[in-house]
Amino acid sequence: MEKPILDPNYDPRSDGAMREEGKAVRPRHAATLIVVRRDAKKPRLLMGRRAKGHAFMPSKWVFPGGRVDRGDFTAPSASELSPGVEARLALTLRHKSPALPRALAMAAVRETFEEVGLLLAKPAPTRPGVGPWREFLAQGAAPDLAPLQFVARAITPPYRPRRFDARFFMADAEHLVSLDRQPDCGELDEIAWVDLDEALALDLPNITRFVVAEIAERLKGAERPAPFMRFLQGARRLDYL
Repeated sequence: MEKPILDPNYDPRSDGAMREEGKAVRPRHAATLIVVRRDAKKPRLLMGRRAKGHAFMPSKWVFPGGRVDRGDFTAPSASELSPGVEARLALTLRHKSPALPRALAMAAVRETFEEVGLLLAKPAPTRPGVGPWREFLAQGAAPDLAPLQFVARAITPPYRPRRFDARFFMADAEHLVSLDRQPDCGELDEIAWVDLDEALALDLPNITRFVVAEIAERLKGAERPAPFMRFLQGARRLDYL
């Protein structure tokens, strides 16, 4: 397997806000979904631009995602994660909840719906729902977790004021309910389907640029372990899961 080359300037301290001295920030579990569209000459990725006024990564282009909510642990789904994906997600959980891998996947699907109005789902028995899932569960559609591939994990450096332990998932756009956005959804300023070259030309966070390079290798058909980017004792470390 050819490992990605790390940019020596990956997430320098000068690139973004710094946390207050002596104030430790614990990373929050988060999840991101990379949706791949293959109906053109080149594969295209779904990306969105964060609002200029956001405290975290303002004006940056990102994949839809966000932190895990309590409801993600219990929300119903039309399918479950593949055993292989769930096992890889659990590799570094240690004493965390055994339900966390599924909750991460649910968060990735939910955040994609909330931020860009697109839902990865398939028919399921009609049932009551709460929150953002209410309408779809009532209509007999529920999140589809089986297509999700686990492609990367990254923890925000300890010198940032907001930190996330993010897992990156990937799925084909053919598993979306529709390519048409649902009304009253969309927290990102602008949304676009971009090929890999177009994506790398955007104003991207460091980790997003790293993950785009990883996706490029995966789209070539290579079987790859998931890179795990983190900082230990102040030094950057890249492992594989």
